Amino acid sequence: MDNNEVVEILKKIGAVITDSHFVYTSGKHGSVYINKDALYPHTAETSRVGEMFAQKYKEMDIDVVAGPALGGIILSQWTAFHLSQLKGKEILGVYTEKTPDKQQIFTRGYDKHVKGKKVLVIEDLTTTGGSVRKVVDSVKAAGGEVVAVCVMVNRDPKNVTSEVVGGPFSAMGVLKAQAFDEVECPLCKTNVPINTDVGHGKKYLEAKKLS
Repeated sequence: MDNNEVVEILKKIGAVITDSHFVYTSGKHGSVYINKDALYPHTAETSRVGEMFAQKYKEMDIDVVAGPALGGIILSQWTAFHLSQLKGKEILGVYTEKTPDKQQIFTRGYDKHVKGKKVLVIEDLTTTGGSVRKVVDSVKAAGGEVVAVCVMVNRDPKNVTSEVVGGPFSAMGVLKAQAFDEVECPLCKTNVPINTDVGHGKKYLEAKKLS
């Protein structure tokens, strides 16, 4: 498995966008955007990404794969499916959901599937590692053991580490993308228009009008 294969898949389907002014989920700004939502309509490519996760951890003792809604739902399902095929036993795929205060918690009784189990936590992208850390914390709160944390693409390999996400962390691909706080954003300072087609630019501009 080529470490860059996942990035090449994303580029092939047009999910990597550069040279614009984006607002990320974290609220930070930057010029490179990975439109992960562009991946999921392509089932063959999404299945391949899940297979790559599974291949990476096929020798590890894993009972459950967990990821955060929304993209993590699809990836956890595909990864659990391919791990089940490789290991010849059922690996469950579950997910957390976002609460109004932006936590990630298990609902629908999924915490019962995690309790006392060895859990692989996966995520599509990390900019700050905040979302995946919330999943890790929820697995631990439910009585599960986080054996590994893996992301499809890490956008900040310098700052998003095992310590930050709360478990043994790695990424299948790296696509560095500097992220700036709004007050320090060079794109804001030079009045580059914010992209409202992808990312959180539209919500950001609507919130600015209301404030």
